[in-house]
Amino acid sequence: NSSEFIPKCRTCRRQAREQSGEGDHHEGLSSDEELTPTEVDEFQKSKDNVLEDSRKIFEDVHADFCDIRKILLKFQEWKEKFPDSYCDAYISFCLPKLLNPLIRVELISWNPLEQNLTELEEMPWFRAIEEFSDAENVSESK
Repeated sequence: NSSEFIPKCRTCRRQAREQSGEGDHHEGLSSDEELTPTEVDEFQKSKDNVLEDSRKIFEDVHADFCDIRKILLKFQEWKEKFPDSYCDAYISFCLPKLLNPLIRVELISWNPLEQNLTELEEMPWFRAIEEFSDAENVSESK
């Protein structure tokens, strides 16, 4: 019977932990969720590699085209100088697709489960988009 098997397994694992002297187990957590030190090291190495690779993504790109604030300033200038062309190009529909890769790179290291979490609203790219949206709304109301 499988319902009898589960408590026996838990008892066996608990006894093995007690004999080995493991004290960092939290009751109620599945042992499947516990990572071994090797798994933790492998994860950290993999994470470090991803973060290192993400820093290299835009290293050969001109600064005006890998900074969200600078990109949005270019679009703001376009809108102010050539409003008809800007409107005809449906820029408001294109910006999410254009900024998506840049935002994803910014969010690679962001972990919403960390205690010292930086809120999305506090991130520089979010504020730049917010300012651009506010400027667009002000110019449309005029």
